Amino acid sequence: MLVNLKVENVFVFANEVSLSMKANMQIKKFSSNVYSENNFNVVKTIGLFGQNNVGKTKFIECIKIVKAVMLNEKAKIMSNWFSNDNLSKFSIDFMLDGHMYRFEFIINASNRNIEYESFSEIVKDEYGNEKIELILKRDLKNDYFYCVDSDLENILPFTAKNNILIYLIDSSKFPRLKNIKETIIRFAKKIEIIDMNQPPIANTISILKNHSRLEKKVVDFIKNADLYLDDFKYDENAEFVISKEKKNMLAERIDNTSNYRIDYLKLISVYKGVSVPSAVFDSIGTKKIVSIAGYVIDAIENDKILVIDELDSSLHYKMTRAIVSMFNNELNEKAQLIFTAHDINLMDLKKLFRKEQIAFLSKEEDEILLYRLSDFTALEGIRNETDIIEKYKKGVLGAVPKPDLYKTLWSIVNEKTTK
Repeated sequence: MLVNLKVENVFVFANEVSLSMKANMQIKKFSSNVYSENNFNVVKTIGLFGQNNVGKTKFIECIKIVKAVMLNEKAKIMSNWFSNDNLSKFSIDFMLDGHMYRFEFIINASNRNIEYESFSEIVKDEYGNEKIELILKRDLKNDYFYCVDSDLENILPFTAKNNILIYLIDSSKFPRLKNIKETIIRFAKKIEIIDMNQPPIANTISILKNHSRLEKKVVDFIKNADLYLDDFKYDENAEFVISKEKKNMLAERIDNTSNYRIDYLKLISVYKGVSVPSAVFDSIGTKKIVSIAGYVIDAIENDKILVIDELDSSLHYKMTRAIVSMFNNELNEKAQLIFTAHDINLMDLKKLFRKEQIAFLSKEEDEILLYRLSDFTALEGIRNETDIIEKYKKGVLGAVPKPDLYKTLWSIVNEKTTK
């Protein structure tokens, strides 16, 4: 599970911002929304809210960068646009097999060189305080190297800078490094990131086409979304009279991967016993539900971290609440959902969220701030039973745009009048 992510000097984030998923166990409300193991307590879901163009999507991009670095994939990275410093900093705390780890790295956004990296285990002492046990540290700028494996420490100064250590050295020769590599890769592969503006349908197609063990669950998810569907399926023999140009156009609306365009036309929706091609007949919202169905089921089934940008895009607010509720439910052990949204109906402390599960991104002068609702105190009028939606509308919580489109209207009318 993802516990905390800090980023600095990347995209719009000049200064450090941090998204914590730690739970405050002094609060007993909605205990099913929390996963606890070895005295570590982590919320299962968290929503990021805020005005347009403030960095919600870019924070999701930061998660993509961390995953890419962990899996030795090319990271699309840019240091802060208004900074002359090319060094972007990342720090992620995560849980795996009952242990908590911290992986930190500094990457040069101009040449992708790794200037710094460290890997530690976070343990709790007898009083419940967290302690950092350093396992590996490589600081190329300051020529500092440390590893609990002394044999590995001796060769650290001679390693290259173009990657993190686990991909520069044959880890099979160093048991501790091999363990670090396995831990990092296993965790990174648990992360799935999708954009609801262009949701990839490939996962759902693969599950239905190959009759995966998840097939029935995915179909049930789609049917239970209250879409008036009798059934949903992949029909290998489906043939409909649609021009080639129309097929490509329809497929590109939801997935631009050419390998799946033909398969997409074989997804069939059944309404009142009549089979129709989903690509032609279904609404945009229905298509998006179909697209994310495989990811939601896979995440809950395999304890993954599902990151969704614009969760509420084209979906009814009750559908988004239902998806969040699946992850919050006590039947879900430790799958996580991290999402961005604009739908303030999701800011519900009475039936859906704990205070630690609602976060905001806000622009204050030249700085982007990321904070959780739990950072507000009862003295500031934020309690577990508070109507957060009304507080947010009034601007008490920040992260609210202040559009003044009347000026635009007035200029248009004034110009028409003077002509």
